[in-house]
Amino acid sequence: MQQNFRIRRLSPTLTKHRKIAIAGVSTLGAAAIALSAVPSSAKTITTGAPASAPQVAYSTARIQNVKGAVTDQLASQTVKVEAIAAKKTALDTAAKKTAAAAVAKKAAQARATKAHAVQAAASRSAARPAVKPVAAKTYANNLDGWIRQSLDIMKAHGIPGSYSGLHRNIMRESSGNPRAINDWDVNAINGIPSKGLLQVIPPTFAAYHVAGTSWNIYDPVANITAACNYAADKYGSMDNVNSAY
Repeated sequence: MQQNFRIRRLSPTLTKHRKIAIAGVSTLGAAAIALSAVPSSAKTITTGAPASAPQVAYSTARIQNVKGAVTDQLASQTVKVEAIAAKKTALDTAAKKTAAAAVAKKAAQARATKAHAVQAAASRSAARPAVKPVAAKTYANNLDGWIRQSLDIMKAHGIPGSYSGLHRNIMRESSGNPRAINDWDVNAINGIPSKGLLQVIPPTFAAYHVAGTSWNIYDPVANITAACNYAADKYGSMDNVNSAY
């Protein structure tokens, strides 16, 4: 009896196992094609190892051109830098020369000024007669010296008087004693006795004191000068006094 076989309808949908099988066949086919294309002299590629990427040959002309362009640029930049450095050096040199010239000019002017001053001083010295220094006048520390010193001070202040007039009144009033004092007349009774060579009371001495002399009433020069200043105011001059004044 004929057996009935159920023919299973082929499904158009590929199962997962079939996809994997087809992919494997495709891979094997591609590998076979690749092996047939390799020349007999080529080395056999070990199964399982990745194939090395083919090496690409580059043109050396382009690399040389690039190197030449870079070299030219560097050379151009070097020339610019050297030109800038040379310009700066030239400016620095010019500035130094200018400064040196200014210093030299100033020094020359100073020398010229000094030489002119020396020459002018020499000319003045030659034109001016030599003046001998005048020694300070000295006076003897006695009656003669006191009178002469007083007369010089009186002359400087415009106070009249003569040597004889001063000497005569001094001898009458104090006998030439600069420490003489009158302790018996009315002035002494009033507490202001007459003192010194020309017997001057303190209020009169203070009122007619002459600048440049001592404020000590017993100082011979100060006493004479103040008394003569008072006599000039009251009598015209000490020369006109012949008695108590």
